[in-house]
Amino acid sequence: AYYLAKNVDGFQFTLLVNKIIKGLPENIQQERIYTSSNFGFLQKLYLLRYLRRYLRRFDIAHFVFTPTKLSSALIKKFALNNKVGTLQTIATLREDLFSDEEIKKLIFGNLAVTYSDYAKNKLEKLGLKNTKRIYPGIDLGHYSSAPKNIKLINDLGISGNDFVIVYPGEYTRLGATDDIAKSLPQIFKSIPNAKFIFACRIKGTGDIQKKKEIKNKLQDKGLLSKITFIDTFSDMPKLYNLSDVVIFPAKDMKGKFDVPLVVVEAMACEKPVIISDLPVLKEFANSHNSVTIKSGDVKQLIEATSDLYKNKSKREEIGKNARKYAEENFDIKKVAEEYKKIYESL
Repeated sequence: AYYLAKNVDGFQFTLLVNKIIKGLPENIQQERIYTSSNFGFLQKLYLLRYLRRYLRRFDIAHFVFTPTKLSSALIKKFALNNKVGTLQTIATLREDLFSDEEIKKLIFGNLAVTYSDYAKNKLEKLGLKNTKRIYPGIDLGHYSSAPKNIKLINDLGISGNDFVIVYPGEYTRLGATDDIAKSLPQIFKSIPNAKFIFACRIKGTGDIQKKKEIKNKLQDKGLLSKITFIDTFSDMPKLYNLSDVVIFPAKDMKGKFDVPLVVVEAMACEKPVIISDLPVLKEFANSHNSVTIKSGDVKQLIEATSDLYKNKSKREEIGKNARKYAEENFDIKKVAEEYKKIYESL
């Protein structure tokens, strides 16, 4: 919402936030109604209270969160106003949690915007025609190719000659970490100067336990000296640009955005991404802008990584194609223009 508001001109925005962001343009106001960035039950009540009191002041209400049965039911019953246009941007449908009938009831906006054609087609099959697909936008000036950062190399104990592989995913969700751990002994054998970075945020006790489990497995194999664990990192473009290859071998996208931003960001930095062939991922990953492997196939992950190591020209070509694809499909300025047209139509 923040990046979208910054890039859509001709409108006054009010962002509902949990903390005030400094330095925003004059056309953006902020209302601090939340007490946490975790949009749980209490935060939903804060939103409902705000909407009941103040929704009539606005021409358009743009909801940018994944709906639940409770949030949609409460908004439908207590917060909608026929004089106010409503727009939902839905990053994922959570088919793992909701039946088809339940998904239909989640939609309350005059228009539902999905992150993928996969989700859009799903809604249309359920009889919902007020849908449109708009890919998520990123700042392509911020996410762009740059030389490896010397300070970061030194801070992480990596040599400038190392072949750096980055996994910007999660420990528990996505189902990838065990496959990665299985692949690393052979990857290090075929790429002697390889270094691997787990760039995974810790989101709960499950992540803490899985990280510990993975570290123990890799320690038993004597591989920890070639591996770095980063729980949080504030400047992801530097990390992407430190890498030679980025991997995203997800087996399960349940609960995740249809279009993982880490993949798009890496592509924008001209990095070759190895990605699994899950249907929702195949929508934007192809043989020109990435390397697709069969989901859960450790052998293919090893072979794809080794192949990119041996073929610098292939890495560079895929990276340039990835950047071009990001420019065509994920530029926040182009995305903002699409939303501007929607705002004008509501």
